[in-house]
Amino acid sequence: MMRHAILGAVLWMCLLVPALAAEDRAVFAGGCFWCMEAAFQGREGVTDVVSGFTGGTLPNPTYAGDHSGHFEAVEVTYDPALISYQQLLDLYWVNVDPLDNKGQFCDKGPSYRSAVFPAGEAQRQLAEASLAEVKKRFAPQVVYTEILPAGAFWPVEEAHQDYYLKNPVRYKFYRWNCGRDQRLQQLWGKDAGSH
Repeated sequence: MMRHAILGAVLWMCLLVPALAAEDRAVFAGGCFWCMEAAFQGREGVTDVVSGFTGGTLPNPTYAGDHSGHFEAVEVTYDPALISYQQLLDLYWVNVDPLDNKGQFCDKGPSYRSAVFPAGEAQRQLAEASLAEVKKRFAPQVVYTEILPAGAFWPVEEAHQDYYLKNPVRYKFYRWNCGRDQRLQQLWGKDAGSH
């Protein structure tokens, strides 16, 4: 009898714990993953931000090696009870230049293009609706940011994780010289980099 009670309690806890610790993931490409990581990290409800690659077919892409076909991206783990996917989208947009088809800011090339990789239908619908709003805001200019199917996410080497924290002087120097904040201010005004 006692064994059944313990087994029942363990089973109940196994069912309850995932509900209590519900977390979702969102994947965004916005040029340099160091900068995108800094944009999301530390926000209430964001529990982790990992830099990496997605969108390509090449397995095990690396920063110093081959990552052709992939986007530099971040995988944001978040608690939907504290921050919604819509709020993450709002934050994403004011941290990218959706009008740049060649990359982002000073970083040019296919891996630096901007894209949203929704996981599932609910995220896709929100991403498409937010893209429509961005297109309306910047019309008649062309918005190049894409909504693409989610696929495998490959974390980049450890040296590139939390780069903005590990190398703050180099990071700030790079970001300023890249013109990221200046361009965001031109595009988004007082909302640049916020939300």
